Amino acid sequence: MTRLLSRAGRGLPANWRDAGYCAVDVETTGLDLRRDSIVSVGVAPVSGGRIVGRDTYYSLVRPGCPVSVAATRVHCLRPADLEHAPAAEDVARELAGRLDGRILVAHAAWIERAFLGRLLRLVKVRLAAPVIDTAALARALGHAEDLPPGIEPSLELLARRLSLPVYAPHHALGDAVTTAAVFLALATKAGPAPVSTRSLIARSAEHGY
Repeated sequence: MTRLLSRAGRGLPANWRDAGYCAVDVETTGLDLRRDSIVSVGVAPVSGGRIVGRDTYYSLVRPGCPVSVAATRVHCLRPADLEHAPAAEDVARELAGRLDGRILVAHAAWIERAFLGRLLRLVKVRLAAPVIDTAALARALGHAEDLPPGIEPSLELLARRLSLPVYAPHHALGDAVTTAAVFLALATKAGPAPVSTRSLIARSAEHGY
């Protein structure tokens, strides 16, 4: 199985702005990691400390199982909307190219990591890159101290606490762009410059669930 390469495996820059990132959000048929599958995916790349709007990506994905009623209420994607969506293998190939060489950023990243890992295996690619979890990074920087242990700050709550707009909640691309903006705000607040990419990864890992 091919590794999905990342700059993180070949040396990290001293300044986090010199690395490439890819904020990703997925919507799914449900949250059973063994059974459910992705129905849409959004990608917002970050380079030079900025969101690269012209290179964002969104796609529906034809799921491998029925969409639960609870999931449909969240993302509003009906079976009819997904009937002619691209096949999972085609979306996986596109994602592999967009993620290669970049550090994955996601909110409550265990969901994205689990579902993306399974999707990429369809095209014999392994998600080997480190992940920066914006929920964990928020905890590390004291932006979720009022929440009970084990409770993730929602993406919308965190964006508002950082005085950021919320783009199309529960739409994969909208949430990916919001995640990218939250990441940039948190990285900027992470401490005396220059903050390294390695430091952001380590702080996210230390405070992740």
